Amino acid sequence: MRTNNVVTKIAAGEKPVGFTMRFPSATIVEMMGLVGFDFVMFDSEHGPFTTSDIEELARAADAAGLTPMARVPNIHNSTILRFLDRGIMGIMGPHINTKEQAQALADACRYVPDGHRSFGSGRGSHFGQNASRTGYMKHFNENVVVIAQLEDVAVLDDLDGILSVDGIDFFTSGAQDIAQSLGLPGQGEHPKVLEFEETVRDAVRAAGRQMAADVMVGFTLDDMIFEIGVTALEAAKNQVG
Repeated sequence: MRTNNVVTKIAAGEKPVGFTMRFPSATIVEMMGLVGFDFVMFDSEHGPFTTSDIEELARAADAAGLTPMARVPNIHNSTILRFLDRGIMGIMGPHINTKEQAQALADACRYVPDGHRSFGSGRGSHFGQNASRTGYMKHFNENVVVIAQLEDVAVLDDLDGILSVDGIDFFTSGAQDIAQSLGLPGQGEHPKVLEFEETVRDAVRAAGRQMAADVMVGFTLDDMIFEIGVTALEAAKNQVG
């Protein structure tokens, strides 16, 4: 059965390192696995991923030793189920503003008794070919990672409730959407945005919970590509000059 690099590394006192992809490419997933990354996060909220893309990318990630995770476009149970059934081992739910939404996210990601995920004999469950389905379900519940994204000013109205949901493993923010909710579009580094993020971080830690950034390291593939491109271009210009 699949194990989750994020879970095992954190349990060993290490910080797993991963990257976010906003477009589908099994080749890049394979290459990044060879480099030694621990996980990949497919941004399906903003990226052009189909269900078939997710299955093929999850398959490529497994083959490359990467744990496949995804930010889903919404937290509807049916949406999350389609990702998990493809083999995704971690779910980030966007725009979690209430305890009820946090609970819905948590419940959709795990089987009974820890949640309400439906069982299907697809790729995510090894096509149903497990010596013990009960054992598989328990193993999955222990290995899936659930992250709630707190990125709206409305979060502050029910923050204590959100942080009381046991099925959420980690929390993260989203500066640009926070800025919009504060009436500051495009100003993700505005002092009011930074203050909001600090308030949320402090509350998370005071509640004995953790931000995703406390336990894992993440990069964005787009940023890495641009950085490499700029560096290569500058080097080429220096050679020509």
